[in-house]
Amino acid sequence: MTRTNPKNSFTIMGGLVALLAGLMVLQAGCKKTPPPPPPPPPAVPVAVQPKVIVQKAVSSVKMAPAQTNQLDFSTKKDPFKPHIAVKVATQAELNRQKREFRPLLPLHSFDVSQFRLIGTVADPKGNKAMVVDPAGKGYVLKVGMTIGKNEGKIVRIETSGVDVVEQFRDENNKIRKETIRIPLLRKP
Repeated sequence: MTRTNPKNSFTIMGGLVALLAGLMVLQAGCKKTPPPPPPPPPAVPVAVQPKVIVQKAVSSVKMAPAQTNQLDFSTKKDPFKPHIAVKVATQAELNRQKREFRPLLPLHSFDVSQFRLIGTVADPKGNKAMVVDPAGKGYVLKVGMTIGKNEGKIVRIETSGVDVVEQFRDENNKIRKETIRIPLLRKP
């Protein structure tokens, strides 16, 4: 008689159980067609109900008048409106205002004839000149700058003096140009 080891029989049995479980899993995963869906429930006909016209409810209760402690803003000023009315200016008005209210620089507060030329510098980029106003303050001038009350334009700077052209209107309201020369002062 041969004896079997109980450990071996459990091992073999466990292997068979595992093999059967694997086969069942494979068989369940290999189904080709899903089961057909259940048939839809039969449709129940809905009865159409006729529209019922209902009369609007009318109440005999009187509403209370509006509260009298409400604020009335009809006489108040709108806080979002500007304080000053905005007026659109024409180009002529803007030009006139520019002339009348230009910022007054010290160089523009004296007549051209009141300035004294005390020196010139010759430079290839452009000559420069130094003038002194009646108050004793000095200024460096270049061609194209303005000087004097009538905003005369500096057109030429030479070693002997500075030429300034002023434009103004005469009695007939015609524009006239006048050239003023500021001579270099020579010390005796």
